[in-house]
Order: sequence, then structure tokens, then C-alpha cells
Amino acid sequence: MHYVLVLLMLREIHCFTRVAERLSFSRAAADLGMSQPAMSQAITRLERATGVQLFQRTAREVRLTAEGKALLAHARQVIDSARAFTDEAERLARPTIHLAYPPLVGTLAARIARRLASRTPALGVELRPAGRGAAARALAGGEVSAAILATPAPAQFVTAARFHVTVDHLAVPVSHRLAPAARVAPADLGGQVLLTPFSRPWSGLPGRARMVADDDFAAALDLVAAGAGLLPIPHLLVRTIKRDDVRFVPLDAGDLRITYALAWSKERVTPELMALVQAVQDALWTR
Repeated sequence: MHYVLVLLMLREIHCFTRVAERLSFSRAAADLGMSQPAMSQAITRLERATGVQLFQRTAREVRLTAEGKALLAHARQVIDSARAFTDEAERLARPTIHLAYPPLVGTLAARIARRLASRTPALGVELRPAGRGAAARALAGGEVSAAILATPAPAQFVTAARFHVTVDHLAVPVSHRLAPAARVAPADLGGQVLLTPFSRPWSGLPGRARMVADDDFAAALDLVAAGAGLLPIPHLLVRTIKRDDVRFVPLDAGDLRITYALAWSKERVTPELMALVQAVQDALWTR
């Protein structure tokens, strides 16, 4: 019976924790926007429901009893659980966009999610890191609402909000002859094997292409370390990846870049999707 009563007395438990923190009925009441008599009544109701005296009260001070101290941690857990329940219910109740994105542009994806969460009404975003192939399949199958894809995107998708990621470094094995170089020019790559994404050959670079999965730079760097080829790589990754078996050498390759775009299915256009498109455009303009 006590268990059921305590579950039904969340407001009184909240009052108990606040009085325990302030050791003052009047200050606790002011914190919660209540009158002091109402606060006293709430504590009395909780003590009667539990059969436990929570506080020792005198004219000069309020102190927790030993029993009150023992129950305080549990009371806080109840409050935290109730708050988590409310937060999760609010999250589930609001519309949610599912966005697939390559890990390379994770900073942009997070910025987009923050923008949509702060708008009115708020729009939830579930982020799914995925390579180009997996993202395109998820988008075609309706598993995600939109995807950030390297272009050209598959023809069945609508695209907007294009942006470019500069490719200005070359990943080479630490034992490679180019590893000590201060910079590498395209002329230095003659006869070399270049690890090349399926969707976008490296324009203007000599060498023999070895095709690798799009956006899977981690796997491609393993191939570099194994001596299977060299990898043109964006500066965004150079700043974040630390490996002892690979060296990143600046690459003078002109306007070498990867172009990305937000893609979605024209059959599944919603107001939430249009809000996502706007958020991506705004995020790109206000870096």
C-alpha cells in the first residue's frame, strides 16, 4: 500500500527534496511558488502516507531525521525518473526527421539537428551515420527521411543545398617515398595507385585507380597503411585522424573537392522535410 501511495505523491516527494535541500519550509515554498502552509501540508501528507517522520521541526531549525536522510536519495531518483519520463514523452510526441549522413560531415549534421531542435515548434532529428551506398539504400527504402550524399546522387532522388569539401591532402604509408615531402603535386603521382571512390574518379590526377567504397575513409586508410594505394583526403579528416602508420602530406591538386547535397524522395515530401531543407541551407550560410 505504501508503494502505491508514494507513486501517486510525486508533488509531495518534490516538496520533500526541496525542503531537504533548503532546510527551510518557507524558502522551499518560495522556490516552488507555494505558500508555507501548503508546503507543510504536503510534507505531512507524505509522512502520513509512508508512516515515516522525515523532518524534526523546531522554532529555529528544520533537520532531516535519520529516516529522512535514508529516503532522500530514493526521492531524488523518483524526481529524476519522472523528469526523464516527461522529456522522453515530449521527444516522442514531436515530429522527427531521420537523416543519414557521411561521418565526414558529422559537424554539419549536428549543427542541423540543433537548429531544428531550437525552432518553434521543435523538430526532432535522428542522426544515422552511413556511407553513400548504405544511405542511398536507406533513403530508397523509406528508412530515413533524407540523406546527405556525395554527388552525383542517384537519379530517383531530389537534391538541394549543395556544398563542397576541399580535398587538399594525400594519405601515404609512413614508409612511402612521398611521406617526407613538404607538398605533393599531381606530377608526383605518375605510376602510383590512387584509392578512388566508385562515384567520383579524382579528376586531373594521374595514376592508376583502385576503386573503394564511397565515404568509407577509415577502411581506405587501412588500405593505405597496408601499401595498397594512396588516398586523396579532405582537410576535415586530417585534423581529426591520428595514425602512426599513415602520413598526411599537403596536396596541390587545384580545385579537387567532394560535392555533397541533401537528397530525398519526391514521393515522401512533408512539412518536416521542408523544414530540414531550410535548416541545411541556413547552416551552410552561417558557418
